Amino acid sequence: MTYRQMISPPTHVKPSHFNDSKLTAIKTHYSFLPFICSFLLRKKKMGRDLALFLCFSILLVRSAVADWNILNQRIWKNNNGLKITLKNYCEAWRINVELHNIRNFEFVPEECTDYIGKYMSSTQYKVDSEMALEECTIYLSNTFTLTGDGQDAWVFDVDDTLLSNVPYFKIHSNGGEKFNITSFEEWVRKRKAPALEHTLNLFNEIKGKGIKIFLISSRGEHLRDATIDNLFKVGYSGWHGLILRSDEDNCKTMQQYKAEQRKLLMTKGYRIWGMIGSQWSSLLGLPSPRRTFKLPNSLYYEP
Repeated sequence: MTYRQMISPPTHVKPSHFNDSKLTAIKTHYSFLPFICSFLLRKKKMGRDLALFLCFSILLVRSAVADWNILNQRIWKNNNGLKITLKNYCEAWRINVELHNIRNFEFVPEECTDYIGKYMSSTQYKVDSEMALEECTIYLSNTFTLTGDGQDAWVFDVDDTLLSNVPYFKIHSNGGEKFNITSFEEWVRKRKAPALEHTLNLFNEIKGKGIKIFLISSRGEHLRDATIDNLFKVGYSGWHGLILRSDEDNCKTMQQYKAEQRKLLMTKGYRIWGMIGSQWSSLLGLPSPRRTFKLPNSLYYEP
């Protein structure tokens, strides 16, 4: 549902001294008001103070009409009478993407691209991400004891988990364009994706505990060199395995492909204590890790 579908036409109360016909007349003719003021000031039979007062009153009316128009554009009411701004709508859309209520969208609603772009580059995004990763740290510290047999494992996604694609989406309408795999792979080959610093810190903490790290990515096998180079370039190293999609995996959904890769790890005896990703398709499906942690990402949806 778009913002325009969600809201009804403006229902603001107009100033009491404006009925519909007067308001229409003023809106039609207020561009001529400066000329009327000039005429009044030239009238010799009218006192100058009175002329100035009338001009001032006319200009206030003009300002009131303009302000009313601006408010009508910025504040709306839905069918339940709830006042909604565009910011309210876009924040609700973003939250419902994170809650997995909104699924399978091909692009961010046009009216929300600026809002989503600003959020993904904001301090709030960093705080939201860091809080999720702080929960990972608490879980690592208090919930389980590692066996030390080399079979303890943790899984990371790559895109918008270890590496940020926000710079790519900034030049593609902040997710407002339908995802183009050719264009995205050109970006990947440039090896310019920055690290998500909060995830890099956690990556090193997990590695320091002796847990084997596996990266399961939706990227194709043909992007292995570019992916490894980019990861090394921004500070990642020491993972145990990087799993990329083969040609046979292209016919599978992301959720199916990633769940199958986790199953393969478990059949080899690995205990996957946790997984971090920015897409629900990275986290859902069986078998599942002991715990999953999701990072915010409403720029795109991988089914």
